[in-house]
Amino acid sequence: MSVEHIQNSVKDVISYLSEHPENTQSTSTPITAVMEDDLRCRATGVNGETIITDMPKAVGGGGSAPSPGWLSRAALATCDATRIALRAAELGIALDTLEVTADSVDDDRGLFGMDKSVPAGSLSLRTRVKIGAVGVKADVLREIVDFAVTHSPVADVCRRATPSTLEVTIC
Repeated sequence: MSVEHIQNSVKDVISYLSEHPENTQSTSTPITAVMEDDLRCRATGVNGETIITDMPKAVGGGGSAPSPGWLSRAALATCDATRIALRAAELGIALDTLEVTADSVDDDRGLFGMDKSVPAGSLSLRTRVKIGAVGVKADVLREIVDFAVTHSPVADVCRRATPSTLEVTIC
């Protein structure tokens, strides 16, 4: 797809949402995870989208698929990359290079409940962006990244406390 196509699509969406503020909020479609075998899990969306996770052999999994933590970092990296590409296209800039790497520092004591002072999730996240576009100044590329990461839904949920609920059904 061309930069112009993406640029026009973004303009159309922004225009529509500006004219129809009642349609700016939506509820995401549900994803259901089912444990298949040992620690191998299948998550399926309403349209048949599917991913498989598994835990490493060291913790009792089969090591047959990425772990949920790996997928969370992949979601962060791909969401940031997508949002950067969207912003660049919105400004009419064709990127020659875009690579986003996400990693984290974790303490497994939190996962296993060994120390109440250690959170189960990552202690920190790091995102590294390599970006380039012929003829585009570094400060413009930096502004694209800053804007995009500020408006990346996955980056936002990683950095902001999000209200959540838990509903449990005992079978």
